[in-house]
Amino acid sequence: MNNYLNLPITELHELLKTRQIKPIDLVEEAFEKIENSDLNAFITLDKEGAMKRAKELEEIEPDNILFGIPIAIKDNIVTKNLTTTCASKMLADFNPIYDATVVERIKKANMIIIGKTNMDEFAMGSTGETSYFGNTLNPWNHRMVTGGSSSGSACSVSARLVPCALGSDTGGSIRQPSSFCGIVGLKPTYGRVSRHGLIAFASSLDAIGPMTKNVYDNALLLNILAGYDDNDYTSSKKPVDDYTSLIGADVSGFKIAVPTYYMSDQIDFEVREKISDVMDMLKAHGCQVDLVEMNYLEYAIPLYQVIALGEASSNLARFDGIRYGHRTDDYHNIEELYKNTRAEGFGDEVKRRIMIGSYVLSGENANIYYRKALQIRHAMVEEFKKQFETYDLMLGPTNTNVAYTFGMRQDDALKCFYDDILTIPVNMAGLPAMSLPVGFNYEKLPIGMHIIGNYFEEKKIYQLASFIEGKLNLDLMPKEGGAEC
Repeated sequence: MNNYLNLPITELHELLKTRQIKPIDLVEEAFEKIENSDLNAFITLDKEGAMKRAKELEEIEPDNILFGIPIAIKDNIVTKNLTTTCASKMLADFNPIYDATVVERIKKANMIIIGKTNMDEFAMGSTGETSYFGNTLNPWNHRMVTGGSSSGSACSVSARLVPCALGSDTGGSIRQPSSFCGIVGLKPTYGRVSRHGLIAFASSLDAIGPMTKNVYDNALLLNILAGYDDNDYTSSKKPVDDYTSLIGADVSGFKIAVPTYYMSDQIDFEVREKISDVMDMLKAHGCQVDLVEMNYLEYAIPLYQVIALGEASSNLARFDGIRYGHRTDDYHNIEELYKNTRAEGFGDEVKRRIMIGSYVLSGENANIYYRKALQIRHAMVEEFKKQFETYDLMLGPTNTNVAYTFGMRQDDALKCFYDDILTIPVNMAGLPAMSLPVGFNYEKLPIGMHIIGNYFEEKKIYQLASFIEGKLNLDLMPKEGGAEC
């Protein structure tokens, strides 16, 4: 088997441009690796469509750097005539009749869609364990979770099944699995990338973003994803930057804030130590790195439980057996149709979140919980804005810990939120943020650094991330078969 998919996109482009390889070579390698893998990274594969498109592209001159590059799509992003399940029995047979805007842009760039990746059901989970289609395994150690909810996207890139993938992020669902799997994952500014065609979890928090092996590839993908879309009223008309333009530029003089909350004793010692090492490296290169106090970060999880789950209960109300998705055969009246369809179609974690969300929105609870949460969210946003009046970027760990064994979070409903405690505030504020691999723990499991930028300043994130990536020069290739499997 060839190992072209181990290469960065820039090198693949050179090989394609000079006709040393063809798109079909990359597609065949991707499917061979997937078929020989037991990682369960994909729910649906489009082998026929991908092969057909690869052969069509042989007759066309490469017109952009992403031409002919295979990509995987998270299974909550709709793809025309390709099943989109949200990893749920509820949508197990859903065949969309249109493409999401991001999928249209991928196809316009002549990228090749390999298939739809596994995920936590309806993006509700932090481990990849709530999928109707089974767990996705971590390429670094098959006993460990990948993180979630973009579990299959992170796994497929980390294992070199594809060069890049799309994920979605509501409270950390791109960044957290990127950290656990040792890849680069970016959540863009809210409104920077169209959400049209993303099956909603929490509409005021959801974002689509790129997941790649390295920083430059990530910026290349954001270049085609970003931009205004008439179909998404929340998308921004702000001009799109070339996100590669500052990669390699000097970072000395950058002012960087590190919230003390992100370096507290709740963070695993090895994770804190690795982040501290990077902070020292940045200081030595002329960056100003300051610890700062932020008062509202500690409210991230209760805020998320109220706001995200309230929005989720509303968004998922449409799945009732009449308009969309699974319909029960066990009913005698309309009430039984609703109840039994949803009981059969949704998994336990989704049901639990719908019930919490319905409770916080019901009657007077909307004033007691939801409106109060919105007030605290506003205060959190203002606190971030205040920091960015002084600082260029913020950083800390992506997660409190590294990947852990399957089942560790399932005995406690609150634990599944705890993994996102450091990433949720960014979604609440609508800011851009990246998880960047910065090292390993003693078990050789990846550790991710969280780099947060001001609104629409993804270029600065890429600038700092590429500097750190170059200095560390890590070997981010998982051991064949995973460690200690």
